[in-house]
Amino acid sequence: MSITIRLATEADFDDIRRITREAYLHGKHIEADNPYVKELENVEDRAKHTELWVAELDGKVAASAAITYAGQPYTDIAIEGELEFRMLAVDPAVQRGGVGRALVNAIVDYARNKDGIEAVSLTSMTTMLNAHALYLSCGFERVPERDWTVPGEDYILWVFRKAV
Repeated sequence: MSITIRLATEADFDDIRRITREAYLHGKHIEADNPYVKELENVEDRAKHTELWVAELDGKVAASAAITYAGQPYTDIAIEGELEFRMLAVDPAVQRGGVGRALVNAIVDYARNKDGIEAVSLTSMTTMLNAHALYLSCGFERVPERDWTVPGEDYILWVFRKAV
């Protein structure tokens, strides 16, 4: 098994769109008619406004995540000095096989070597129990005082943070 982490290219967009949609729907985190699905599928906009990364497993795109910083269009919770990653999605066919962990660890390593960044932050739906276990095992801590509710929705997003 060979995992490669790299910046996404336009050729990856269809795979990223499919994987992200399937990960959120397969995990029953949202319903197909939820307006957030359209945002998840809008890979072109995400690539314009974030650093969009992919993880390849044996040469095939198997996961992606978007990196953003305080004050940028895709930022939900990052404050100055934090790198935030969003929309981490692993193909359901390979979940729990190390791809997500490799991508998270690569993001943390990247943040550690980036001037002015002292922590990595993220939000996660409360239903994403496997993701929570991954984040905690990678050294992230819950920051409940920063949890927030999605405007117009009735669910809370949990905040996790790791000092680098």
